[in-house]
Amino acid sequence: MLEKTRNIGIIAHVDAGKTTTTERILYFSGTKHKVGDVDSGDTTTDFDPLERAKGITINSAAVSVDWGDNTINIIDTPGHVDFTAEVERSLRVLDGAIGVFCAVGGVEVQSETVWFQANKYKVPRIAYINKMDRTGADFYDCVSQIVEKLRAKPAICTLPIGVYTEFKGIIDLIRMKFIDRDLLDKTNTKFELVDIPESHIEEAQEYRAKLLDMASLANDELAGLLMEEKEIPEALLKDALRTGTIEGLFTPIMCGSSKTFHGVQQLLDAVIDFLPSPLDRPPVEGIVLKTKEKELRSPDPKDHFSGLAFKTVADSTGDLVYVRIYSGQCSPGDTLVNTTNAKQERIGRIYRMMGNKRVEKDVAGPGDIVAMIGLKQTYTGNTLCVPEKPIALESILFPKPVISQSLIPDKTTDETKLADALGRLVRDDPTLKAHTDPETNQLIISGMGELHLEVSVDKLHRFPGVKVSVGKPMVAYRQTLSKALTHETRYIKQSGGRGKFAVITVEYKPLTPTDIEEWNKEMEEADEKPDLNNIYFLDKVFGGVVPKEYIPSVEAGIRQGTIKGAKYGFQCVDIQASLVDGKYHDVDSSQDAFRLAGWENFRDAQIVAGITLLEPIMKVAVVAPDKYMGALTGDISRRRGLILDSVSANGRVTITAQVPLAALFGYTTDLRGATSGTAAFTMEPSHYAEVKEELADIPKKAN
Repeated sequence: MLEKTRNIGIIAHVDAGKTTTTERILYFSGTKHKVGDVDSGDTTTDFDPLERAKGITINSAAVSVDWGDNTINIIDTPGHVDFTAEVERSLRVLDGAIGVFCAVGGVEVQSETVWFQANKYKVPRIAYINKMDRTGADFYDCVSQIVEKLRAKPAICTLPIGVYTEFKGIIDLIRMKFIDRDLLDKTNTKFELVDIPESHIEEAQEYRAKLLDMASLANDELAGLLMEEKEIPEALLKDALRTGTIEGLFTPIMCGSSKTFHGVQQLLDAVIDFLPSPLDRPPVEGIVLKTKEKELRSPDPKDHFSGLAFKTVADSTGDLVYVRIYSGQCSPGDTLVNTTNAKQERIGRIYRMMGNKRVEKDVAGPGDIVAMIGLKQTYTGNTLCVPEKPIALESILFPKPVISQSLIPDKTTDETKLADALGRLVRDDPTLKAHTDPETNQLIISGMGELHLEVSVDKLHRFPGVKVSVGKPMVAYRQTLSKALTHETRYIKQSGGRGKFAVITVEYKPLTPTDIEEWNKEMEEADEKPDLNNIYFLDKVFGGVVPKEYIPSVEAGIRQGTIKGAKYGFQCVDIQASLVDGKYHDVDSSQDAFRLAGWENFRDAQIVAGITLLEPIMKVAVVAPDKYMGALTGDISRRRGLILDSVSANGRVTITAQVPLAALFGYTTDLRGATSGTAAFTMEPSHYAEVKEELADIPKKAN
């Protein structure tokens, strides 16, 4: 039953305890009788040999558990920014999420990234503050960071008593009872609710009052009882918390220690009590292909089938396509149409996934997240529908690569096998790109970071007959116009017969961060996706000086020109182009003429305005013992970095900075050497900034 189903993701910064939390959920639900451990390399969701070798999650993995009479479908996602595509595609199809935070580290860099990714898709969340048993754990500081950095409104539902070896248990503020860690049975599955210790009653009452105030925002009846100082029924409080969570009014906050089994059962109860079922989410919206009108599909098995492919995995028994089903039902043998590419597909088999294990299903319906075999031409972001009622669902947008590396095939490598292997990797990972440089004939792969490329090369080596070495990493530079200008192009060709005639005048403006923010807001209000390169076109002509049918051609020509800019040959970004004037000829004008005029206009405008070279800037967080602070900040400055913040706690300092990506190659090794292996760092893309040509490592371009 759909009201008993929860589709959730577990999202967090690397090492916050996502996979350990998932393992405890599997154990408590009875799905798994032996607890897996990240350090031992035997977890259910980190089943890839690379994940077990590195001790990190690389691929999102799906598992399903039963909790009471409810079913929870869980996707465990990576915490490393290099694998952000896995988080992006998971959040696109989920109904709710658990944000896991380390009680010691608080809100870390990737914590912010995944939280705001969830904001983008309006995914209701629970915040779970983990690792209360660790030295330096601070529940209240972590809550403060959630408020300050994530702009979340906290509805604190559980409180810890003590930390580290003094971590005694948690106070349930809904039932106003204490769950004593020492009273867990030998299997760690059974606990007792006891009275709150006298020493903590006052604190519990204070936070209970705050919880009731927050819950009253979502329920008028509760607000009335609160004003009358009457008893609040537990069911009413839970109902208010559920409503407020789903509507995004606040975020329930839980705490515990997944490693020591404490707080996870209460977290599972909160998933059922507060996070939405598929029925609680708005109907999915699609576009009818013939009419281009919007159409809603409800989570009803009797409605027409619609689903979104959000992940593909190359497999020896047949490639797996992960699909979130929004409406209708499907079974093995059914024929569907992929409305993204107009190809018909036949379902071979349908599976419910448990990490890398499969449970075959005879039928799948609304709310299900399943893997299908037999779909030959369906890829990430594609819509699947019944042929007689096709619609297109919103696809998934992924960030563009920021780093590249050349691949040098071994002499024994078959080029056809290498091309096939690369094709499969690129198909499965939308943030990985591969191409052959037309000037050097080098094979280039591009991705989200050094680790991403390293893992991709490791995956390549799994394919039989494929062996490559890698070249030096390369930065994905961008370019933009140095100043605003207005430029006219007269594209007139006459060589016998019908000629080509197009005259256009275009105003160009390099966009500031404020301009881009306004454009993004405008696109969101229009229910459209922002342009990933921030190239925006405006039609400002009057009086029909350029006929309407030619205006899209001008835009197409300009956009074509931005793909490979003048002088440096990099992708152009952050430009507004406004068509303000022009002329046409009744006979000689054509769409092709205006497209070529647009391309030529932008090419020449770059030369006149001048070109600004841009480099990717990364937001970096370095955590190290206090004694290394001076050396590390000095090193960051030498790398052209800007220190944003430094916070010292429990003998360790966290330095946050913005550093050019080009200056970070090999930083992991340098940091390890400078701190005797006691420091760690993470980074994520921040923005692009101007760089002087002499500081940039630019390969020679033919143009």
